[in-house]
Amino acid sequence: MLLCSCAAAGNSQAQEASGSLVLEPSVVSGSRSAAQSFDLPFSVDSIDREQIADGQLGINASEALTRVPGLVVQNRQNYAQDLQISSRGFGARSAFGVRGLKLITDGIPASTPDGQGQAATFNLDTADRIEVLRGPASTLYGSNAGGVIQMFSRDGIGRPRIGAETLIGSDGLTRNHLTAEGEADGVGFVLDASRMDTDGYRDHSSARRDQIFAKLNFKPDEDSKLALIYSSLEQNGTQDPLGQEWEAYKADPRSVASNATRYNTRKSIDHQQLGANYERYFGDATLQVTAYAGKRHVVQYLAIPIEPSPRPGVAPINPQANPGNSGGVVDFERKFHGGSVRWLQPIEGVAGNLELVYGLDYDQSRDDRQGYENYVGTLPDVNRGVKGNLRRNEVDTVTSLDPYAQATWIIGNWTLQGGLRYSTVEVDVDDKYIVVGNGDDSGTKRYEKATPSVNVGYAFTPDLNGYVSVGKGFETPSQAELAYSQGNSGFNYGLEPSESTQYEIGLKARIAGETRINAAIFQINTDDEIAVLENRDGRTSYQNAGKTLRRGFELGVDSQFAERWSAALAYTYLAATYDSRFAAGNNIIDKGNNLPGVPRTTLFAEVAWKPVDGISTAVEGSYRSKVYVEDTNIQKAAPSYAVFNWRTRFEQNFGPWKTHQTLRLDNLLDKQYVGSVIVGDGNNRYYEAAPGRSWYAGAGVEYQF
Repeated sequence: MLLCSCAAAGNSQAQEASGSLVLEPSVVSGSRSAAQSFDLPFSVDSIDREQIADGQLGINASEALTRVPGLVVQNRQNYAQDLQISSRGFGARSAFGVRGLKLITDGIPASTPDGQGQAATFNLDTADRIEVLRGPASTLYGSNAGGVIQMFSRDGIGRPRIGAETLIGSDGLTRNHLTAEGEADGVGFVLDASRMDTDGYRDHSSARRDQIFAKLNFKPDEDSKLALIYSSLEQNGTQDPLGQEWEAYKADPRSVASNATRYNTRKSIDHQQLGANYERYFGDATLQVTAYAGKRHVVQYLAIPIEPSPRPGVAPINPQANPGNSGGVVDFERKFHGGSVRWLQPIEGVAGNLELVYGLDYDQSRDDRQGYENYVGTLPDVNRGVKGNLRRNEVDTVTSLDPYAQATWIIGNWTLQGGLRYSTVEVDVDDKYIVVGNGDDSGTKRYEKATPSVNVGYAFTPDLNGYVSVGKGFETPSQAELAYSQGNSGFNYGLEPSESTQYEIGLKARIAGETRINAAIFQINTDDEIAVLENRDGRTSYQNAGKTLRRGFELGVDSQFAERWSAALAYTYLAATYDSRFAAGNNIIDKGNNLPGVPRTTLFAEVAWKPVDGISTAVEGSYRSKVYVEDTNIQKAAPSYAVFNWRTRFEQNFGPWKTHQTLRLDNLLDKQYVGSVIVGDGNNRYYEAAPGRSWYAGAGVEYQF
């Protein structure tokens, strides 16, 4: 977000430095200005710097986000496809990347205007905190905001210091990390670079990830603040092991489908972006401005086959022979830019405290996209997994322009908050590949919707708050979901956005000043849910499936129950079902079927102990109930599992030198389980195995000038 978060960031940094559990975090998500999360009339959680870093690897956001109720965060063990994240069921159908959630880092969207996001762009080494907003209040962040995950990097403060860290672990993992940060002559700076290499738990899953981050923060004058932020992510030749069929997974969880090696499925990413956050005070009012621009180049080799059928008398299988098929190699260059303007205005002369917020968000992404055959030659003399003939050439542009307004009024024991956003998303396709059998798919599709949200809170006592929240949201199809209609016959311009009405009732309580409890029940009614229509020739087409119903309960507990002991718990029960009957290809999906990719129950628990200053250790436990993999609920569901992890960290200070060591053991009981699923995979390769028992060890040193 913008620099209004500095107060919250400073508070988080101070509490982290003291080593105490943060039971009263300040957040800006939802209210747009810093406030204690306990006082806000909606579900919002903050993960502080210590929770992000203490005994963690610093590689994937799943390390921190599992402690948030309402979220399902699964590490696919596949760096070509990124994490799988859903919030109250939103985003569960995503086959790659993050879908249906708004990802933001330092005010810069990590999601494109069509709702496709990349959590890999989060740099955990520089994170001060991560805020997670769920429920009706998230609809004020526009389309595809089934939830909001915001990462805030820390400002450079204090005396300059430099550091280095190295990590090694199972499956050939190595990670090296260099950092420099501090403040000099009124200018704060954070510089960070890291390289991660892994052979991967599964066969054909090796990856290398390089990340760079740079931030400058300073005050141009007494009434303003400015931050300049650059980040990059590079992954070259990241191998993609694809999903597994059930029998193959059971026989060997490390195995991969033969097509993964035959076509050398892989993905390369080069992502760079630059942003600026500016904040200026005009008396009690505040102006906040964000601007950003960047580019992303992706080349991905898929496993769309050209093989002959194994059955005698059956014609060879070559989906790419279809003139309408865009081939097995994806190659696009994305340029994106945007910005936001926000005015925060306290109102004098009224009872209580009233603040109005007016804002405008603009975002655009432009993809120069090509597709190629993933082979050269003809059977049997074929070279597979290489770039062949051109099969797709187009420019896809998605633009969003969203004005919004909201008000927060605190009067007596009441907190009233309401807002309205008018979202517009326009998708434009300029098709340049027109041949016999593949017509002109050029066209424009425009989606627009007003999304209101109302939140009412009441303080029964200073330590017990209750609230009711209601909001309307909508989720537009992504470019990937629009790309194919039934039979792969071109763009699916008939696909409409889904629309939801969300209800939430919650309680927030403090017990003895040392334990914080958040509880919420919710219901989400959705019309025109976007679901898989068919998966054919390696391509998935989507349709509007009718109604869905999500009902659930969330419980979060954080407790400093003794001087050196703390505990955390995040529990979610979510019944996510289709609320009407519909047809999907040759299948009938009955009312009451479970939404695939959504477990009924998830649980995270942690007990941490700090026996003396400089030593911390903790045991973590996670449970997930079974997960259905497709809409009929007929195919084998991924079974439930429970896993336990242990971590410890040591710190030492020697004058200007500070050192630390980390040891971590994951899956202590060596449980074999399915860590994530690929929803609706047409080849029945739904399952992605999680690693068995794994070890990690790291050490670092820092010098302060």
